[in-house]
Amino acid sequence: MSAPTAQNAANTTNTGDAGNTDSARASLEALRTEIAKAVVGQDPAVTGLVVALLCRGHVLLEGVPGVAKTLLVRALAASLELDTKRVQFTPDLMPSDITGSLVYDARTAEFSFQPGPVFTHLLLADEINRTPPKTQSALLEAMEERQVTVDGTPRSLPDPFLVAATQNPVEYEGTYPLPEAQLDRFLLKLTVPLPSRDDEVDVLTRHAQGFNPRDLQAAGVRPVAGPADLEAARAAVEGTTVTPEIAGYVVDICRATRESPSLALGVSPRGATALLSTARAWAWLTGRDYVTPDDVKALALPTLRHRVQLRPEAEMEGVTADSVITAILAHVPVPR
Repeated sequence: MSAPTAQNAANTTNTGDAGNTDSARASLEALRTEIAKAVVGQDPAVTGLVVALLCRGHVLLEGVPGVAKTLLVRALAASLELDTKRVQFTPDLMPSDITGSLVYDARTAEFSFQPGPVFTHLLLADEINRTPPKTQSALLEAMEERQVTVDGTPRSLPDPFLVAATQNPVEYEGTYPLPEAQLDRFLLKLTVPLPSRDDEVDVLTRHAQGFNPRDLQAAGVRPVAGPADLEAARAAVEGTTVTPEIAGYVVDICRATRESPSLALGVSPRGATALLSTARAWAWLTGRDYVTPDDVKALALPTLRHRVQLRPEAEMEGVTADSVITAILAHVPVPR
């Protein structure tokens, strides 16, 4: 089945709505320019964060120390008119340090709720794998239900709400690997690689010229998008056309992971839904109102790599989740 053309879409779109959509897309594209004032390169990670915002999802950033994971999230927050808070995860962090707790007020002789840092639009969970599972699980309800329950009372979180968590893949001493249930709450797992030589030279040149990563305002990073832009963009993404052939293609990819001899755990239906959602967001960002197989392929690795589990024997042979998913993408028939 042939995909609808952009002209056909334009003929059926209200002029005012199209203008709002184009304005929202331009605002989100401007995020790249603002973030680039603080972070050199890392375009895939920047794109992943924008896609997560559009899909109401959360992001896990993984990379060795010193590749600007934290700076990337801070630059995103500075480019948006949204509240942001940061939590440094440590072994002694308690769940109430994230969600908040009831505090006794001697003046009124009553307990009042003091909200924790999770009550924000953008939560930076720095080094999330350095805190025990009990504290990690404090984020489960917040990430999935957009609320926290304290003393039996549910309290809604603001909208939009995004958790951007970071972790170090090379240090295992003193860390607590995220369980599958926690990993599945992240829409995307983005790897932040070491920069190329040219990018690293650019980083050093900026520092030699006085760049201070702790002062993003001095670096010229300013808000270029707000809640209204985000809502308009989300509405446009939800209107992106998905043909039955594309839906079947996503299902075939996810079912192939369940049948792979290298994987002990394949992608669940929730993972298939996540892949379709991210593909729609990417299609809209690239200026189309319909999803193609290339959109699905472009988001397959970051959406699925943390939702599969390798068999021990495959892991010992050097097989990675990315290599398995890449092989599956090469063999699953692509719809026309």
